[in-house]
Amino acid sequence: MSSVRAYTATSATAPLTPGTVERREVGPRDVLIDIAYAGICHSDIHTVRGDWGEVPYPLTVGHEIAGVVARVGSEVTHHRVGDRVGVGCMVDSCRECANCLAGVEQYCLRGFTDTYNGVDRDGSVTQGGYSESIVVDEHFVLSIPDAIPFEKAAPLLCAGITTYSPLRTWNAGPGTRVAVVGLGGLGHMAVKLAHAMGAEVTVLSQSLKKREDGLRFGADHYRATGDPATFEELANTFDLIVNTVSAPIDLDAHLNLLALDGTIVSVGAPPEPVPVTLFTLFENRRSFAGSKIGGIAQTQEMLDFCAEHGIAPEVEVISADRVNEAWERVLASDVRYRFVIDISTLRRG
Repeated sequence: MSSVRAYTATSATAPLTPGTVERREVGPRDVLIDIAYAGICHSDIHTVRGDWGEVPYPLTVGHEIAGVVARVGSEVTHHRVGDRVGVGCMVDSCRECANCLAGVEQYCLRGFTDTYNGVDRDGSVTQGGYSESIVVDEHFVLSIPDAIPFEKAAPLLCAGITTYSPLRTWNAGPGTRVAVVGLGGLGHMAVKLAHAMGAEVTVLSQSLKKREDGLRFGADHYRATGDPATFEELANTFDLIVNTVSAPIDLDAHLNLLALDGTIVSVGAPPEPVPVTLFTLFENRRSFAGSKIGGIAQTQEMLDFCAEHGIAPEVEVISADRVNEAWERVLASDVRYRFVIDISTLRRG
């Protein structure tokens, strides 16, 4: 075991503070990664503040990780020292169940191991990417193409794959009409990806204040959900709606925007239940679904797709000592569109 510097949460209400986390020794199939950048996801805040269940403090969060391979185990075949690599929301799974064997490890029937706040192979609590380094089984380590700017790569490992997966699963592409609810960290990626896939893209946002950004990212249309006319004029329009917000929405109103056999997929996760009227689903044979991240193969596919199409998130790079300020700004929706921690500033701290 080795201790590395990190920013840790000691309670649901206290600010994150400098500390250390323990990393296991590099095993035969392990990769030691010197972390260069760590993205800040709303899930980090939800977890630390106990919105999704009890938390074993102290905890280091962060599941958007970009770094450089520092050491590999004797049986590692896919990565070499010096490679640019990434780690997303999971660092292990059973790899034996039907879902794992099908390449959708995010739906492991025994439950995948979260990058943080999960139970690791030795029974310890996993600790995330707001830290100097991490040790991960090579199967869960992704290759970051050189075409993706390194400081922008980390958010792709959560925000990127979280939106790419439903777009691919529900066949977004030429001839499809896709709406994206919310233009935040997830939403702006959904717009960029859906546009690159060839879909006709509409942003549904509370107001028009980000309209210029949405159109620049590739949206064909931008409508305000605060305007009742939006729901009247766009009724029965969309083949797919990707809901990216982490707050409750009027689900029935949004379901009414779906065309025949249309689907609304939620990737944002508010802590409270969201009611739905079944009769709204009956009309137009609509569906309401949820989607987690993506499997390892699909995540690599997403990274390669982004490299091919010149897609990267909009980021604001911060020093590690500004992480608490960044969290407050995330909660105030004051970021365009993803904070990324420069981990070199943690090493110098």
